[in-house]
Amino acid sequence: MDGGGQYNPRTVEEVFRDFKGRRAGMIKALTTDVEEFYQQCDPDKENLCLYGFPNELWEVNLPAEEVPPELPEPALGINFARDGMQEKDWLSLVAVHSDAWLLAVAFYFGARFGFDKADRKRLFSMINDLPTIFEVVTGNAKKQAKEKSSVSNHSSNKSKSSSKGRGSEPGKFSKGMQPKDDDEGLDEEDEEEHGDTLCGACGENYASDEFWICCDICEKWFHGKCVKITPARAEHIKQYKCPSCSNKRARP
Repeated sequence: MDGGGQYNPRTVEEVFRDFKGRRAGMIKALTTDVEEFYQQCDPDKENLCLYGFPNELWEVNLPAEEVPPELPEPALGINFARDGMQEKDWLSLVAVHSDAWLLAVAFYFGARFGFDKADRKRLFSMINDLPTIFEVVTGNAKKQAKEKSSVSNHSSNKSKSSSKGRGSEPGKFSKGMQPKDDDEGLDEEDEEEHGDTLCGACGENYASDEFWICCDICEKWFHGKCVKITPARAEHIKQYKCPSCSNKRARP
């Protein structure tokens, strides 16, 4: 269980770092680790909560016993609704409650350490620049990115198919796999065209110096590190399915 007394961020930057860490952990639970998360949320168990931690880990556990708790508590009893609705709807519901909890924790710290109006505004602005967990889980983050980058959409296919030596699989790998001796100008062009592309797992922006892979089913892009795929392993994948799409096929 998260001991709030052990870790107390005091500045806007520290609270935001805490927010990003917890958010990343919860996104993992609802995307790349979704099979394990699903199994842990057994409806026959007592009221369970999904916790995200500053070190980007997650945990399904019983709520804190102390009253009032050291930190605001996540939504209680997420496991009870699991089998009563479609899995994607249940995950979306957990995502919405997770977003609400992250804001509660961030602004709890803000109140506790006396953030003034300007601090609170800056903190919210930093948080608001990231897609919500709900947007990442439902794919809305990707849709919004596409809308924002509609001007560059026309040329994005050219960029995505620029992975040299892979003419038969033009959309699968990102520019990050290309040799370092490519023209630097191409990197800048790639960065501009994919600047609004978001990782389907962590929700962070595209960067040309990182390896990315695209799911052939849902067409979401992922950091290789987020879905545990290396460039070497990707070489041997004919059709890549992200963890969410793989789990959908596996479970009736």
